[in-house]
Amino acid sequence: MKKVNLGATTLQIPAMALGIMRMEAKSPKDAATAIETAYDAGINFIDSADIYGQGKSEEVFGEALKLGNVKRENLFIQSKAGIIIDPARSHGSFVFGGRYEFTKEHLLEAVDGILQRMHIDYLDSLLLHRPDALMDLDGIKRAFDILQASGKVRFFGVSNFHPQQVAMLQAELSQRLMFNQLQFGLMHTGMVDFGLNTNISNSEGTDHDGGLLEYCRRQHITIQTWSPFQYGNFEGTFIDNPDYPELNAALQKVADKYGVGKNAIAAAWILKHPADMQMIIGTMNPAHILDSAKGGEIEITNQEWYDLYLAAGHKLP
Repeated sequence: MKKVNLGATTLQIPAMALGIMRMEAKSPKDAATAIETAYDAGINFIDSADIYGQGKSEEVFGEALKLGNVKRENLFIQSKAGIIIDPARSHGSFVFGGRYEFTKEHLLEAVDGILQRMHIDYLDSLLLHRPDALMDLDGIKRAFDILQASGKVRFFGVSNFHPQQVAMLQAELSQRLMFNQLQFGLMHTGMVDFGLNTNISNSEGTDHDGGLLEYCRRQHITIQTWSPFQYGNFEGTFIDNPDYPELNAALQKVADKYGVGKNAIAAAWILKHPADMQMIIGTMNPAHILDSAKGGEIEITNQEWYDLYLAAGHKLP
């Protein structure tokens, strides 16, 4: 499994993480199998959020951790906090917020809840889960200081923040922000499209993110890519989707060359980028975990990267 640096440090983490959003629907035994499958494939990084399954995903994870053969000290466990659930819009794995809150009191309570549900004593990293328009910078600073001093959180980061939000928050903190979790994959390429279409009057040249990709690279912030095999946000996967025949044909062609499945190639496409991103695998299916993990063991060529980009319907100027 390919390794990447943890933010600006020289600590190494796997280029893939296991996301447990869908773990709420699994039994602890099946969840333990998913964790062990990922671990045996070199993925010892777990990504969660306090809202996943309205907390049930972390409860199942905690039970699975007690059942399985993987020890907590051999895992890097990350969770996110700051979204207040809207029960009317939430069901199963799909959980939506009614508002955001980054107050000191909420962040401290959220971490305590996460640790209790997961049956662990500390988080390796905590991310702020989407920007809060009422962001309490002093409250965040005090919460982070308390969480770090108490040993409850080792590292910190953000999710879906643009550069000015990251810079504003970083200026207030004692800790360096290590991660920014963002959607990126073959069918969600806005950060790359903007760079390729500089100085061109087309929709692809519109900067929706404030130069986010380049900013994170310059600041040595590890980009974690969520929903890497999805089109849209939550509509579904493009893998084996008949609505994307050209992309699937291109994925299959490259997959045949390397002796892997399409998931592995879609993963290798992300990991090819020199930003040294960490990709989050969201499946609980052991076979899909194994296939995706193979993408961290191969290196596609530059031409194959561009061929897949074009097959996904993107254009070069």
